[in-house]
Amino acid sequence: MSAFDSIPQLGRGAYWQELVVGQKGKTWRRTVTEADLVNFISATGMVEVLFTDATYQGAVKGRLVPGALTYSFIEGLIFQSAIQGVGLALLDVHMKVVAPVLVNDTIWAVLETTDIRPTSKGNRAIVKWDVTIYNQDEKVVMTYEVTRMVAGDPARA
Repeated sequence: MSAFDSIPQLGRGAYWQELVVGQKGKTWRRTVTEADLVNFISATGMVEVLFTDATYQGAVKGRLVPGALTYSFIEGLIFQSAIQGVGLALLDVHMKVVAPVLVNDTIWAVLETTDIRPTSKGNRAIVKWDVTIYNQDEKVVMTYEVTRMVAGDPARA
């Protein structure tokens, strides 16, 4: 045992035993920049004209960003808070894009725990969350249901 074992870990997500169905939390906010768009489409190969041509005249005015970027940024914010150190596996995602996200939009999400099913062994549970992503105007831009395997508290093993 280390002298540091009694000091709480900062930024750790909740063990499944600390979650409650109906519990909600919100992420920090993240502004999507032009550099974010360029780096994302370059890294992923999503070089669709909608994302690469600033002069393209489509149905949406402004620099449209891929839904995959929106999802990825919110997952990053979730990783940094809600599941850091406790997330064991991503099992399932069901997503719906509701409205466009543009360069310079600020996105954030509300997570609601909807189901917790402890596994038969291993001090872990299958947890479902409904995730609703908003922009700076509090308009819903995307929703998804995510199922993850989440670690349990080692003290309760």
